[in-house]
Amino acid sequence: MSRKITGAVVEELNAPFKLETLEIDDQPKAHEVLVHIVASGICHSDEAVRTGAAGDYPYPGVLGHEGAGIVEKVGNQVTTVKPGDHVILSYDYDGTCRQCLTGHPSSCVNWDQLNFKGVRPDGSVAFTRPDGSPIHNFFNQSSMTTETLVQERNVTVIDQAIDLRKVGPLGCGFVTGSGTVFNGLNPKEGSSIVIVGTGAVGSAALMAAKIKGCTTIICVDIHDSRLEMAKELGATDTINSLNEDWVAKVKELTNGQGVDFAIDTTGISAIMHQAISALASGGHLAPIAVTQKTLEFMPWNEVTALQKHVDGVLMGDAIPQLAIPTLIRFWQAGQFPFDKLEKFYTLEQVNEANQASNNGSVIKPVMIIDQDYVPGE
Repeated sequence: MSRKITGAVVEELNAPFKLETLEIDDQPKAHEVLVHIVASGICHSDEAVRTGAAGDYPYPGVLGHEGAGIVEKVGNQVTTVKPGDHVILSYDYDGTCRQCLTGHPSSCVNWDQLNFKGVRPDGSVAFTRPDGSPIHNFFNQSSMTTETLVQERNVTVIDQAIDLRKVGPLGCGFVTGSGTVFNGLNPKEGSSIVIVGTGAVGSAALMAAKIKGCTTIICVDIHDSRLEMAKELGATDTINSLNEDWVAKVKELTNGQGVDFAIDTTGISAIMHQAISALASGGHLAPIAVTQKTLEFMPWNEVTALQKHVDGVLMGDAIPQLAIPTLIRFWQAGQFPFDKLEKFYTLEQVNEANQASNNGSVIKPVMIIDQDYVPGE
């Protein structure tokens, strides 16, 4: 059986989002969960897939991977979630490989197959057009729909009193930025850090750095409005790189030493290289943007001789079912005010919301897909 839904389809490379009536499998398979989507954030990774910067993708497809909603049905082997549960969606992982079993599911050996191939684990599609032609998914999630099918491991259950309109971005952008600090870099209290790019990921990294006790938190961007927000969130210093040499300013702010840690969210080759230069001896750079740009450096002169490190950190090396509730607790305690970064749109405004994300005018667009949802009900 199937039911009709509405989804934002990307037909081909560089095509805009287009709302279509689709059909979804109404009977979840053994480990699947059918979710009514209340809201979905828009992430830079959605744009990277739409434009090809994230690599090959089997268009046409429904993107979106920052969904929050209410469980409608579950498969007969699902044990951790039930109909009526309120959930946040994140990435999928197999749960059985060595990386998963040692607490690093974002390094799952089947991560690419599960999240980027556009099909369910058995190779079938969850969505079709009325004529039966396939529509592919993304992150095994596709939250830019009114309803979606996910795997049990995509789901984190949250308290029903929490406003589902706000929390979807915890499933990707905010857990990626915060987790890069909490798990990937793990700075000690009193450390210094520079965050290049203060979008959703960079802002989450900033808030996490403050929680971790970093005493020098420098944010770099080209948008003054974002830098003002960074100050509000806890940045000790901000630099507009259009107006001054940001690496020189970082050195000045750190008594000529450079910073202990750097995070690049721009994915621009020259800036990633500059971030290495901004590090102190023994420092760590995490370049975490989804990009096809390259990072080139002289291993001996620029890294080895100074014992600097370039660290790959995917999805903040976070376990969603543990990390998301932790971020909610930080938010409720006033330490992680991510909702200050959000602006609401409707699903019909998906292209407008995506453009606002791309041009930097909105840090985190969130589409309210169920306009009738009432928080706490």
